[in-house]
Amino acid sequence: MKYIQQPAPAPFSWTRALWLRIRTLWFLKMIGTVTGIAVFFAVYFWTMEETGGRAITMPVTWIDQWIGVNEFAFIPYVSLWVYVSLAPAFALNAGALRAYATGALAIALLGIAFFWLFPTVTPPFGVDWSQVPMLRLLKESDASGNAFPSLHVAFAVYSAYVISSQLRSIRSPRWARAFNWLWCLAIVYSTLATRQHVFIDVAGGILAACLGRSVAWSPLGRAFHRRPHLPQSMVRP
Repeated sequence: MKYIQQPAPAPFSWTRALWLRIRTLWFLKMIGTVTGIAVFFAVYFWTMEETGGRAITMPVTWIDQWIGVNEFAFIPYVSLWVYVSLAPAFALNAGALRAYATGALAIALLGIAFFWLFPTVTPPFGVDWSQVPMLRLLKESDASGNAFPSLHVAFAVYSAYVISSQLRSIRSPRWARAFNWLWCLAIVYSTLATRQHVFIDVAGGILAACLGRSVAWSPLGRAFHRRPHLPQSMVRP
């Protein structure tokens, strides 16, 4: 009787594990991310138009004066829309995706509630935007309303929490996890260096991210997340 030798399991690879996550429910993730961003922006700009007449100007702190205008901060600022798409793309399964969405929705609802009840704008800063072309484009496309809390910061920090957890779960190298947090910090810095927000807005955004993380990691969020057993080939011995 002949015995058929079974092929040896593929060695553990965190990049392969990440790719398998990206492939899982990829169409649902893509449609959900695009739809969520589109709906959020529609509500965001509508709220800004409705409340602009009663918005108050946010105060400037010494941190805002210390951080100068940086035209190249435009790059990490707009990279947020790539960055926030990674967390749902890396979701392990439908439950993890729903848990992530629960936290993101909590952040969005909190932000819109603040924008409606306590509308704010950033101060003019006295910058001649014609001298910084990339930032002039940003100022023309995204007004300075709905400043507090900074949802740019909130979604960046919330995404950093989620992505960090995902990278740890597949045992990624330390440099990958460090890069994740450096990208997040670059986005946070860019909100100040582009003068889209002041430091108080940033602090509010971080608190909003903590709320979203608490919701996603709460019993409600965990109830959505049923982690299946990974294939043996994907588990490091």
